[in-house]
Amino acid sequence: MEYRRAAIPALVGGLLLTALLWWAGASTQALRLPGTIDVLGGMTAAQLEHWLTPWSYDPPPSVRIGAETFGVGEDGAAIDNSRYLSLYTTGMQIRFVAVLLFFVPGALLLVRRLPPVNGRVPATLLAVWAWGLVAGTLAVAVSAPWLIAANGRGSYRFLPQLAGMASAGRQILVLAAFVAAVVAVLAARVTAKGAGPLPRAAVPVAAARLAATVGTGVIAVSLVVLSYQPVAAALQTAFTGTGLFAEPGDLLRQWLLLGSWAGPAGTPVGDWFLYRVADALVLAVVWWSLRWLPVLLTRTTVPAMAAGAVCATVLGLLVSQLTQMVVSDGGMRWGLVQLSAGIGGGVPAALTFGLLAGTAAAVTLRVAGGRAGADPGATGPGATGPGAGASGADVPGAPGSGADAPGGPGPDLRPASPKD
Repeated sequence: MEYRRAAIPALVGGLLLTALLWWAGASTQALRLPGTIDVLGGMTAAQLEHWLTPWSYDPPPSVRIGAETFGVGEDGAAIDNSRYLSLYTTGMQIRFVAVLLFFVPGALLLVRRLPPVNGRVPATLLAVWAWGLVAGTLAVAVSAPWLIAANGRGSYRFLPQLAGMASAGRQILVLAAFVAAVVAVLAARVTAKGAGPLPRAAVPVAAARLAATVGTGVIAVSLVVLSYQPVAAALQTAFTGTGLFAEPGDLLRQWLLLGSWAGPAGTPVGDWFLYRVADALVLAVVWWSLRWLPVLLTRTTVPAMAAGAVCATVLGLLVSQLTQMVVSDGGMRWGLVQLSAGIGGGVPAALTFGLLAGTAAAVTLRVAGGRAGADPGATGPGATGPGAGASGADVPGAPGSGADAPGGPGPDLRPASPKD
């Protein structure tokens, strides 16, 4: 799909996501009304307010208290404390602008390489939804320094504060990103009309499976190795410092760990395996997504594979978190709002390792696909085994795309032309 056709749905989705987050943040005052508390309950209203505060222009009590505290000098003279409130306003402006700036390029790439036609609508919707979570998380992270300074204690444990603030507001972001993704995909279906044929790529089956395995292995490094509690603890305490950048381990945990798990000590083995199934679902979703992503793309490029791997990892985390909500034994004691507190977590680590996994999968696909194309007896793009030729049906290609021809070429990872 051409850039001009893909830019419209990306911009529409970005503007809608920004507007929804702004509207959600503006609704925090309604949660403090006595009528709202009577309907929702005090605990639920307080939890929802905690979720919405990161997107609210109304300064939280911590900023107001900080402005009052630091508004008095050592000699007792009053100091203009409006600068703390202006810092908060500036940080929120940066946050909402950053949401739009991060969402549009990623959605543009996804819609262009994964247009919602020829059976790609579910894949496009899920990918744009996941990218909305990434864009919102990045926007929160880049605007966090201004909001930390607005509290009047930016020099105290700055990195741990940044780590904690980078994961704020993700619960509402999940819902807003889904609505924005639906509208963006609908707009993309309209702009895709008349764009010409958008066939699926011709990819050898063996190469696609190998690339998916390599990419999933990269994700497993974080989910299985680094997220193991003894390893995570060593990672957090290995880097020490003093002053402004003390305790960088807190920030590293935020950006390197997709989960947290330990052995079944002190808990029934059955329950332990039940929670490990949720972790295994992450790897299953990532492998399946990377397996089919090269086939669904109109052109298999490194940026498209990297962005797709990030979205696949985020979707895997969402599936895992929803599964944990279902199997949690606190469902009868806590309401849905309390059970949803962990939804949307792990996005910074998904971005970090998703980029690495997508790049590794793209390189593997290029190497393995090139060998398959050079070998006359190699697996064809639609075959199920060596020499299967045109009779294989595991990865069907679009009509006229040459996906059923045995010994087809590997995926093309060269830079695309602007009109491609």
